[in-house]
Amino acid sequence: MSERESMPCDVVIVGGGVAGLATAIRLKQLNEELEVVVLEKGSEIGAHVLSGAVVDPRAMDELLPDWRDTDCPLKEVPVTDNQHWVMSATKSREIPHLLMPPFMSNDGNYTVSLANLTRWLGERAEELGVMVFPGFPAAEVIFDGDKVAGVITQDMGVDAKGEHKPDYQPGMEIQAKYTVFAEGVRGNLTKMLKGKYDLEADCQPQVYGLGVKEIWDVAPEQHKPGLVIHTQGWPLSESESWGGGFIYHQANGQVAIGFVTALDYKNPYVSPFQEFQRWKQHPSIRPMLEGGKRVAYGGRAINEGGWQSVPRLAFPGGVLVGCAAGFVNVPRIKGSHTAMKSGMLAAESIAAAIANGSEHTELMDYDAAVRSSWIATELKKVKNAQPAVSKFGGDIGTVLAGIDMWMRQLKIGLPITMKHAPDHEHLQRADLFKPLAYPKPDGEISFDRLTSVAYSYTNHAEDQPCHLKVKDMELQRVSELGEYAGPSTRYCPAGVYEWVGVEEGNPEFVINSQNCVHCKTCDIKDPNQNIEWTTPEGGGGPNYPNM
Repeated sequence: MSERESMPCDVVIVGGGVAGLATAIRLKQLNEELEVVVLEKGSEIGAHVLSGAVVDPRAMDELLPDWRDTDCPLKEVPVTDNQHWVMSATKSREIPHLLMPPFMSNDGNYTVSLANLTRWLGERAEELGVMVFPGFPAAEVIFDGDKVAGVITQDMGVDAKGEHKPDYQPGMEIQAKYTVFAEGVRGNLTKMLKGKYDLEADCQPQVYGLGVKEIWDVAPEQHKPGLVIHTQGWPLSESESWGGGFIYHQANGQVAIGFVTALDYKNPYVSPFQEFQRWKQHPSIRPMLEGGKRVAYGGRAINEGGWQSVPRLAFPGGVLVGCAAGFVNVPRIKGSHTAMKSGMLAAESIAAAIANGSEHTELMDYDAAVRSSWIATELKKVKNAQPAVSKFGGDIGTVLAGIDMWMRQLKIGLPITMKHAPDHEHLQRADLFKPLAYPKPDGEISFDRLTSVAYSYTNHAEDQPCHLKVKDMELQRVSELGEYAGPSTRYCPAGVYEWVGVEEGNPEFVINSQNCVHCKTCDIKDPNQNIEWTTPEGGGGPNYPNM
């Protein structure tokens, strides 16, 4: 048996997204002597980052005030035109801006590849002396009694049977005074910590959407830098589901186009990937893409619970920041600025604690700082928007959400906080629905899943343990297949799950884990919570360019 190496530091940050990197940068700004480590499971910083994205620069202005005078990619494309469409099967109509609260405006915001912005922040962190380690997922939490004392990185060189291969290397212990969990949506360590410390005791359960996205190179005459379009309604209206699309004209003649399906849908035959392909064929959207070329594809889950789903943020020795906690403003379709701000507030709390000689303490001053910050002010204004649409449907729910947001903007908001139910509880039996007939892809605008996954540049080391754990395979056969008609074969945007041998009466659940783009949808939507996503060997997963 190989002994684990250990590395002591002041702070270890699990996750190299914008929240984790903002934490690291702020820590070094406050005290350049602090030893700060960032662990990133992707092969490089930004490899696993996927977002629309239209970014509110508020947090960047606070973290790096001179960013506009640098080569920061955020400044390249300011938003020049912002439109919101309500769609039917054949038409689209724009909602006038006067009907929307002022905070829904995108004036002063920028459309950018969040992956590229993350890479730029990673360089700034390293310039300050932060130790950034891509390809090293955190697989276990180190506990000192009831206190978090660091993490252990994933073992390398283990075969599918759990045996050590010739190149086996045990994971390293990163021992820290404080550990920051910036894993993003539905991180497996965050999920464990929420249970261990009962962090969600006083909040609503988190709920999610699945975002599926492509990057297109379009003809120069079709490219309008800074044009931002959001849509709602068709095609999800046909299955009584909800969500919407986005079209962002970004730098270098590229258009980011994507579709978000709320994961509280009832019909097990719904396929978010297929709904995206249908949406692209709409007569208002297809002309934007004709003659262009798709160059990238990916998918990820998105927090949609809002303010009432934010858990307790601190526990002995550790904190949650960014999407690990859930700070997405759903109506604005933005979360990077709130994620960064949470990381900055965490850094300030940690730096002060270490300066006072503390370690492994529960930093409730960080929790309090978030709840008195502009994060809270912003999210409280929109806290009923998602649950209103979820409960009352796209048409009535949108009207009620708009009324609620306007009343809160005018500071006469109703003293009501709507509740959530976990997404998997919404799914209903297959015998209550008819299968949905999705059109075949044309290979020009719409595509199949396996071809699409190739454009995510996903790769996992061969012959390693499956990182998608099925707790009870018989339950999966009897319930997921027998009662719900195998929704895993439809909700996964990467074609990971298959039921084979069904017609022969010998069904087998096949897991193509090498296709996994780490979206975590299976961990969220499985009706029995019978699938658990865990970290694969370091560097595995998508390698998103420009997403």
